[in-house]
Amino acid sequence: MTGSTAPIKITTKEIAQDFLNQYDTFLFDCDGVLWLGKHLLPLITETLDLLTSLGKTLYFVTNNSTKSRAAYTKKFASFGITVKEDQIFTSGYASALHVRDSLKLTPGEDKIWVFGESGITEELALMGYESLGCDDPRLDEPFDIATSPFIINGLDPKVKCVIAGLDTKVNYHRLAITLQYLQQPSVEFVATNIDSTFPNKGYILPGAGSMIESVAYASGRTPAACGKPNPNMLNAIVKAKNLDRSKCCMVGDRLNTDIRFGVEGQLGTLLVLTGIETEERVLNTAGDHPRPKYFAEKLGDLYELTN
Repeated sequence: MTGSTAPIKITTKEIAQDFLNQYDTFLFDCDGVLWLGKHLLPLITETLDLLTSLGKTLYFVTNNSTKSRAAYTKKFASFGITVKEDQIFTSGYASALHVRDSLKLTPGEDKIWVFGESGITEELALMGYESLGCDDPRLDEPFDIATSPFIINGLDPKVKCVIAGLDTKVNYHRLAITLQYLQQPSVEFVATNIDSTFPNKGYILPGAGSMIESVAYASGRTPAACGKPNPNMLNAIVKAKNLDRSKCCMVGDRLNTDIRFGVEGQLGTLLVLTGIETEERVLNTAGDHPRPKYFAEKLGDLYELTN
């Protein structure tokens, strides 16, 4: 799946200015675009300040479900960047919206089993849902079918959905109990996102998709994915913020999620080479991924080239 025109590399002031003039709203991926782990990428603060000074509207759209929107505002603040909670859309938040608006589960009655981290449970709690699993310390114990409290006490019949995401504490106990719930026909299966990997400073690490695939394969089920490139996530953002898609640009570091999200959502697209992708892959016309309209070595090039 390729675009008909070759991606334009932002290398001059004229190209950068032309790019900036086309869009009023920018949707940013975070990991690999703004930072790598705890390391802020070069000239990010200056570039975001530049966009704000030009009257652009900024939103941050991440497939990372380990942090809630509130936790993300604190991460931005740790870099000296002020971002409001309503500027942030995470895959955990998108999953909670899916539970509420699409599955129409009842807060205070229906429960959700979470194979993932607190970014999911915090967003569910804000909507009134009780969640099980996640960081329950009993799941850290070695799995024994004869002693696991989740087995000997029986499954909770009020669990109507499993939400699965990235879990850096994944172990056999978590996998085993998640599978028990997924074997119940009445329990829905939702994935925060299906990224196979994610970038951290100098490393590529296993992503949510690599863990979700394990329980999906074991259960023989395919989850409804809520993060990028799922159009439901973009539709929710466009509706909530009343956006004009033709004046929006998706900025990301990954072709198969960020750029697909933008291309299929009829947005402008900018790919930066500070995360997952290489220039060779961006320019490859034989790939099965969409290509961006623009690409750059780093997001900070926009600031460097226009100042």
